[in-house]
Amino acid sequence: MNSIAYLREHIVTVIGEALEMGAEQLKNVTVTLNTDGPDVFGDFSCNAAMILAKPLKTSPRQVAERIITTLKSAEIKGHQNPISAHIKDVTIAGPGFVNITLTPETWHTTAHELIAHPRHCFHLFPEGKKYNYLVEFVSANPTGPLHLAHGRNAIIGDTLSKVLTFLGHKVTREFYINDAGSQIKKLGESLKARCFQAAGKEYSLPEGGYQGDYLIETAKKCFNKYGKAIIEKSDSFFAKHAKQEMFELIKKDLEIYGISFDKWFSEETLHNNSSIEEIIKQLTSKNLAYEKDGATWFKATEYGDDKDRVLKKADGSYTYIAPDIAYHKTKFDRGFDKIIDILGQDHHGYVQRLKGTMKALGFDADKLEVILYQLVRMKKGKAFVKMSKRSGAFESLSDVIKTVGRDVARFFYLHRKADAHLEFDLDIALKKSDANPVYYILYAYVRTGSLLKKALDIKELKANVTSLMNGSLDEANEAPHIHDINIDEINLLKKICSLRSVLLTIANSYQTHLLSVYAYELAKQFHSYYNGHQIINEDDIPQSKCRLMLIVLVRNTLNLTLDLLGLSKPKKM
Repeated sequence: MNSIAYLREHIVTVIGEALEMGAEQLKNVTVTLNTDGPDVFGDFSCNAAMILAKPLKTSPRQVAERIITTLKSAEIKGHQNPISAHIKDVTIAGPGFVNITLTPETWHTTAHELIAHPRHCFHLFPEGKKYNYLVEFVSANPTGPLHLAHGRNAIIGDTLSKVLTFLGHKVTREFYINDAGSQIKKLGESLKARCFQAAGKEYSLPEGGYQGDYLIETAKKCFNKYGKAIIEKSDSFFAKHAKQEMFELIKKDLEIYGISFDKWFSEETLHNNSSIEEIIKQLTSKNLAYEKDGATWFKATEYGDDKDRVLKKADGSYTYIAPDIAYHKTKFDRGFDKIIDILGQDHHGYVQRLKGTMKALGFDADKLEVILYQLVRMKKGKAFVKMSKRSGAFESLSDVIKTVGRDVARFFYLHRKADAHLEFDLDIALKKSDANPVYYILYAYVRTGSLLKKALDIKELKANVTSLMNGSLDEANEAPHIHDINIDEINLLKKICSLRSVLLTIANSYQTHLLSVYAYELAKQFHSYYNGHQIINEDDIPQSKCRLMLIVLVRNTLNLTLDLLGLSKPKKM
């Protein structure tokens, strides 16, 4: 096990023993690995004294002194203290922060464990608790190619799924196909108009129809296949054919973007198997649905909504929420531990409503969690691109990827908190310089490879570097020792170790942007280290071995991070 991860998780346990407190009382205690601040703050900082002073009815500094005494003790209540041997110094700072400095031996052990287990050190999960997740994302209406905003939904869902899977959870990725309702009928009517036009007939698009060029291309394919007989086809043919063609466009866009799904769930199946009617009957039997003005209403106000909501209109058609209730019931019926929806910010008021329906059906609504993301705007210079599927004036996701490349598209969509507005700046995205964060990160990866390639050409370093790259230490050539490295190298090693905390935070908070931030910060720290230190010095082979071990660790960590981000790993740039 990674020594640093081990220590972080056991410091709180030791503090609990020192103060005779249980896990519930310690839940707000945090132990932070200091990766950016000055060295005076030590390697770890802990807020326990400030958090626990009030319940202990004493001052934070007195609590801190008790903690320090226990941390340094070789034994606690008759058993060996698991962390005292790793501690070089413990001090109190400010109102009562406990700052811990580790021994050089601890960093030595950590570095070697990271070499031997470059991924295992990051995916250990506290107490081995694993969950069965369903992550539903994208779920775009099959009425045209994916547009600019879908790229953000997709990258959040894909990255979260990758991180959860890496940490050992079971994850099912699902795309909900909105293939029933008025928008599909309107799409079919729009394709029919384009097909008639392709056949040389005067035929106008329906009011509010879809005007994008993608339907013109689809109509041309139809005409090439059926000829003028296309005008004899039924309305249902056009709706079905248009839906199928648009869905294929969506799947193609996702494939280019590097997104895959385990299940594609069709809304139409809910209509065909009477699932929606069964839901309405179930709610009615519970006295949670009622008839009014010819429509069927759900008693949403009983679950925190501002008003009751229509499930079925007087004309017999369903509202948006009715099939969604039936769909989410299938999610709970399938036995997932955690159900995650990724939706646009315009669904903010919808979340409580949906949870209310699940509670009304007798499910644990807390299992359902919704990630809301803000809008995306494409910026070209000082101008913004307007998006509208119906008018055809929108930037498709495939166009974005073709313009800036998949790596840049994925990273730019992820590089801000989901609930913050995102401006996709094309001017920066197209730069091949440090101003482009993707270029900056990938160049760090390429640079580590160049250094190792150079080292392999030096006789005195080849065997050792080969062993390090293979995940082992060449004892015959003396493994590098942490005593030989400086504070910049310790800080770089700290940054590497902090990835585990980032991944666990993402698993708990779903803040996937933290991974892109981490990748950039690691690259920045590496570039700074590279520019300030000579990595390979044939006049000082021991130092070169030590620094090359660190380069291997940086490369391994970037390798994992790029995989989780879904970015490429170029050999040269």
